[in-house]
Amino acid sequence: MIIDTHCHLDDGRFDDDLDEVIQRAKEAQVSGILIPGADIFDLPKAKRISYKYDNIFYAAGVHPYHHKDYNESVLEEYLKDERCIAVGECGLDYFRLPKDEDKKTEEKEAQKEVFIAQIKLAVKFNKPLIVHVRESNQDSFDILNEYALSAGVTGVLHCYNASELLLGLQENFYFAVGGVLTFQNAKNLSDILPKIPKERLLFETDAPYLTPHPHRGGRNEPSYTKYVVEKASSILNINTEDLSKVSSENAKRIFKAFNKANSAKIFG
Repeated sequence: MIIDTHCHLDDGRFDDDLDEVIQRAKEAQVSGILIPGADIFDLPKAKRISYKYDNIFYAAGVHPYHHKDYNESVLEEYLKDERCIAVGECGLDYFRLPKDEDKKTEEKEAQKEVFIAQIKLAVKFNKPLIVHVRESNQDSFDILNEYALSAGVTGVLHCYNASELLLGLQENFYFAVGGVLTFQNAKNLSDILPKIPKERLLFETDAPYLTPHPHRGGRNEPSYTKYVVEKASSILNINTEDLSKVSSENAKRIFKAFNKANSAKIFG
């Protein structure tokens, strides 16, 4: 069994065949799925999905691209819900910064403010963080070190980008690896994968994005987690079944709701 710790089942690309997607996940031995909160306006949909299927939970948060839509009172209402088990995805993304230096600085500061606010929500509600980091390693590390580690916040570095600096957060954070590992240009991630402590390793799809080989170019879905696990197994020289078990236990450790879910009725 494997737990997909980051899958956007609330994306419109799953509207027409969500039941079939869940069935294929079950057949591929996916025993749980976590839907991250990226867009605050998608949270009602994520909540409905989590209540429809056993072993599917969701998180409430605002992706750095949507920081202007941040609404703390709305997020707090969702974070009170028992099916909402984490804060995020939140973080910093400097990939599409404006070219103008003043606007670039303004955008960075706005993202930082919203990121810090969500870390404080994790403290308030005692829930783990789902962290998005893209071309912002140093600022992300500094903020997490100051506001999360000091407060005992745990979390997941979603779509871990092979940063040696971020690996230094392993005392409190887990590292989620997805379809990128199967890409031909994923040498950095392949090289650093053995450095991730096994008790800190998670797997994800980020579906419908980052579809792994051999389906790259098409829509990603949770059943494809198996391709990531298979690739990781070959790099680490660990049996796929054993690696799946280890990562699932890790997921249950940080997202305790998966322990309480009815394992006998997967996606009922």
